[in-house]
Amino acid sequence: MDSPLSRPALLALSLLLLALYLARRHLARGKNRTYPPVAGTVLHQVLNFGRLVEYQTELSRRYPTFRMLTPTCNYVYTVEPANVEYILKTNFANYGKGVMTHDVMEDLLGDGIFNVDGAKWRHQRKVASHEFSTRVLRDYSSAVFRDTAAELAGIVAAAARGAGERLDISDLLMRSTLDSIFEIGFGVNLGSLTGSSEEGAAFARAFDDASEQVLYRFFDLFWKVKRFFSIASEAAMKRSVRTIDGFVYAVIDRKIEQMGRNHQEFAKKEDILSRFLLERERDPGCFDNKYLRDIILNFVIAGRDTTAGTLAWFLYELCRNQRVQEKIAEEVRAATATGDRDVGAQELVACLTEDAIGKMQYLHAALAETLRLYPAVPMDVKYCFSDDTLPDGYAVNQGDMVNYQPYPMGRMKFLWGADAEEFRPERWLNDDGVFVPESPFKFTAFQFTGGASHLLGEGVRVQADEDLCGRAAPPLQTRDVGC
Repeated sequence: MDSPLSRPALLALSLLLLALYLARRHLARGKNRTYPPVAGTVLHQVLNFGRLVEYQTELSRRYPTFRMLTPTCNYVYTVEPANVEYILKTNFANYGKGVMTHDVMEDLLGDGIFNVDGAKWRHQRKVASHEFSTRVLRDYSSAVFRDTAAELAGIVAAAARGAGERLDISDLLMRSTLDSIFEIGFGVNLGSLTGSSEEGAAFARAFDDASEQVLYRFFDLFWKVKRFFSIASEAAMKRSVRTIDGFVYAVIDRKIEQMGRNHQEFAKKEDILSRFLLERERDPGCFDNKYLRDIILNFVIAGRDTTAGTLAWFLYELCRNQRVQEKIAEEVRAATATGDRDVGAQELVACLTEDAIGKMQYLHAALAETLRLYPAVPMDVKYCFSDDTLPDGYAVNQGDMVNYQPYPMGRMKFLWGADAEEFRPERWLNDDGVFVPESPFKFTAFQFTGGASHLLGEGVRVQADEDLCGRAAPPLQTRDVGC
């Protein structure tokens, strides 16, 4: 991406940052607080935007916790697991999205779980805990992913039989995971993998464009001005959001119409939107269409890019590591009892039972190793609500943006050993070849990523003791949910 600021603007910004830093140092004199070292400014990040995660990794090797200066606040970055646990668990209430992050992402994510704090966050966490603990949704989502995987495998097989046809695997994975997660969320197949729906294709393009623009906003000091005047990138953002909203609200309206025509048949539907609409019928004040749109789009954005990106890197590493590829293939053949037979995608999918997947310990390790080196969310930011001191002794101020960094953490030798940058699935297995998980504050991939199903991943334990609308409900089994 081109820098969102011109070089004169960058020069002016650097001078402003230097003045602010000197002023803050002057004001801080006499206070007995130790702040993280300054490793640079937002100017340096903009100049290294094309290799930002590598740049942050280089800094993290020098400073496990450091600051980057901006015109409005400090950005604090850390790779210390003790700090991560403190931010995400021990003092969780003091670190949230904050106003700035909410403003940047509101047009796309609205008041969904990844963009709110407090009561709305707690309510949606209970929604997630309630819904994703049900066997019905797990079985439904597994079936959707299997069907889409078979469809994807068919496309790849057809290309392999062709005369030198090239495929963009990353693009195919993006489209297939969007189809899957959208069908789980809204009960509608977008058809983006096959290109069978023009409306679905338009939604997918708008979704991609809006997601990209949200990232740019974090580095563009003038995005609000552009939005106010509806110019440049923000004009495109408005068009994308209009397309997204039009499509999603049309799906919701059709669902409501279906429910009115045949309620008994509608009650059998297993997608998240249908279940929410049935719950709202019992309590009309529970949530409106806007809240439904926000909740489910957050699940879609959580499950789409994260899953597709991880699979792309996984295939990349298999291509680079023939030994790992062969071990996984051998394990899959043994677990599915397919032996050396040449089976088609449909037959293999039918063999992928929960029991068979549970036997694939090396595959599990290879996926974990992929996420360690290529986490779908390389950095995650939290807003500090009040002055605090991190476990490593460094102070943070109210208003600071505190980042933990999964990508650099996966490359730290003090965490993973001298071979930290090597792809070695065996590091996750014990002597019996059984997968052994790491601390979720050292291996942070599931704190944010992995789709809606991973909301029941590793992390803090909560009790889902209310139903979707917050009423008391029969106790559910306590489950682990991400932070």
